[in-house]
Amino acid sequence: MADGNEGVGNGKLIQYLTEAHGKEKELEQSLEAHSQEATKDSYKKRLKDHLKETKQHAKLVERRVKKLGGDVSSSAPVKLVTAPQELAKRGAAVAKGAGHTLRGTGEEEKQLKNAKTEYFNEHEEIANYTAIETLATALGDTETAKMAKDIRRQEERMASFLEKQIPTLTKAVVKAEVPSSERASSSGRKRSRSTSKRRSSTTSKSASSKSSSSSKKSSSGRASSSRSKSSNGRKSSGRASSSTKKSGTSRRKAASRS
Repeated sequence: MADGNEGVGNGKLIQYLTEAHGKEKELEQSLEAHSQEATKDSYKKRLKDHLKETKQHAKLVERRVKKLGGDVSSSAPVKLVTAPQELAKRGAAVAKGAGHTLRGTGEEEKQLKNAKTEYFNEHEEIANYTAIETLATALGDTETAKMAKDIRRQEERMASFLEKQIPTLTKAVVKAEVPSSERASSSGRKRSRSTSKRRSSTTSKSASSKSSSSSKKSSSGRASSSRSKSSNGRKSSGRASSSTKKSGTSRRKAASRS
């Protein structure tokens, strides 16, 4: 598809790119704030690095929109809000704020909430660029498809990083806000594992002892059987010898009578 080519497909592609650009600009502000609030150095650095990537994404998308004949500045029309709507919006914000207060407002909680928000946003961007790549491919626009694919991969790497951070940040909340009496004891788990090992060892020794005893009994049985057979053999031999002697005596007596 040639740059600036008018048509339904081109218009739809400009729409998707413009929406993605708006999201990138929104995240620039969010990442800027979160990177300043981050307390962990490695986390702060990763947020700053992704902020640079996000700004670059916005520039790439804006440039591509212009080549296709669009204009990102027209993507955010001004919305007129009436007084009743504004009041309702403010009421909802107050209610939401009260809910956040109930969930905790500690530093650890703030860090976790930021990470969850970032994680959510990364997946929205992944969805945006997956759609753009698919649409551009269907239209034969390889340049836009490649750009979307490259950006999506960076968003996926960031999402993977955040996914690993959330459990760590959640554990920090537990440590900071949940009484130790309500938390699972690591020593208890260790004792449980130790008890399991002792039981396993005892079972193994018992089985070994039984096997040894059985082996001894079997060996004893074979020896006894062998002795019995030997004794029977000697008795049989003795009876045969006695019979032979008796036969010889009888023949001699008969010969004497004659």
